[in-house]
Amino acid sequence: MTDTATPAKAALVTTGPRRLTRSIGVFGGTLLTLSCLTPASSLFVVVPPLLGETGTATALTIALAALLCIGVALCYAELGTLVPSAGGEYAMVGIVAGRFAGWMMFVLSFIIVLIIPPIIALGTADYLHSVMDVDPRVAGAVVMLLGTLMGLLNLRANAWITGIFLVLEIVAIAVVAFLGFGNAQRPASVLVNPTVTDPFEPLSAVTIIAGLAVALFVLQGFTTAVYLSEEMHNPRRTVVRTVLWTLGIGALVVIIPVIAITLGAPDITTLTGGDIAAMVTGWSNTGVGVFVSLSIALAIINAVIVMVIQNSRVLYASARDHAWPEVLNRAFSTVSKRFSSPWVSTLVVGIGGAVLCFVPVETLSGVTSVVVAALYLGVAIAALTGRRGEHRDKPAWRMAGWPVLPVLIALVLLYVVAQQAPLDLLITLGVLVAATVYWVAYLRPRSADRWVVTVPTE
Repeated sequence: MTDTATPAKAALVTTGPRRLTRSIGVFGGTLLTLSCLTPASSLFVVVPPLLGETGTATALTIALAALLCIGVALCYAELGTLVPSAGGEYAMVGIVAGRFAGWMMFVLSFIIVLIIPPIIALGTADYLHSVMDVDPRVAGAVVMLLGTLMGLLNLRANAWITGIFLVLEIVAIAVVAFLGFGNAQRPASVLVNPTVTDPFEPLSAVTIIAGLAVALFVLQGFTTAVYLSEEMHNPRRTVVRTVLWTLGIGALVVIIPVIAITLGAPDITTLTGGDIAAMVTGWSNTGVGVFVSLSIALAIINAVIVMVIQNSRVLYASARDHAWPEVLNRAFSTVSKRFSSPWVSTLVVGIGGAVLCFVPVETLSGVTSVVVAALYLGVAIAALTGRRGEHRDKPAWRMAGWPVLPVLIALVLLYVVAQQAPLDLLITLGVLVAATVYWVAYLRPRSADRWVVTVPTE
């Protein structure tokens, strides 16, 4: 299925800021990346709104998104091994498709950096309700600050900590799946004959396609491996394995309990209401419901920790590549000598997320789905340019099916984006226009020493 290009001279060499330390392999990378995908928080925070939109077609929608993500993962794997940088999408696209394209990708990824962690953190209070009443904003801010403290530690330590949390959340997911299948109320045929109403009314294909953007959000996180590539041993072998292992495991861990919930919900109204914790209590007892709720809360904390780790690397890399005025570049690219973490960027991302927990961000959820799909679209298009010119013979993992596969993925993603709400599209477009103004006014006139995308040597 794959082959490796012949070795060539190293990519661009990073100078200046202290480098990140290579300390993890496939196992540690998969633990961290799975924790960022965090199946439990996806299942219990992101899936419920999707249940309201697609009803019994939710599992089918996520499965279709997973198939789409396989193609996306192959594009990420090829570009991520060609350009192993903590900058992730922007570094990959910037190297193979040009500086402006890379800047646009950075802006899209930075929207996710700012918005997704507080959105996830704000869900903590709903699942702590069984043991305490707490303001969702306060709970979210505390979780963000806890994630920030953990993000300041060495990456290897975080791999083990998040791995322990991951085991607990998978146990909780297994409990939900067992109870759902054990209390099945409807036949499996409803999974492919979808409805959101009772009595049965067929769900349109357009609704399912529109739901793909949210389903992509459910699985979002498997791409974290490319952000960690600078801290992986032998990234040109490790990145591809981590991306594919994470996507496969994450998709199964989410889809199986969604099928169980779909079959086991007492009625369609309860299913589309999306209160999974209440369904678990109804299937079992209060004690089991409390266990699952607390496990979900831990899963959210786990997700925030890894998101802070990932997102701080994006900000660190942007400063290393001189995206900002020099005083900010020096600060954001500072790496702790003791823990080898970009501590200033970690504080900015984590504390900024804590502040956002007190700002109404619900309307940005739709924007997040658009941005995730747009990021994947940009990577798929960039994969088409990754084998031309000087990139042709650079050492990298190479996907089979190129260039047909990236073209198909790009066309599907373009259609998915076009089906999203006009307001969400306009907000995203507005941010990109503002970013273009910054590019024209500040970055482009200083092309010699600003936004110089670099890739460290191994």
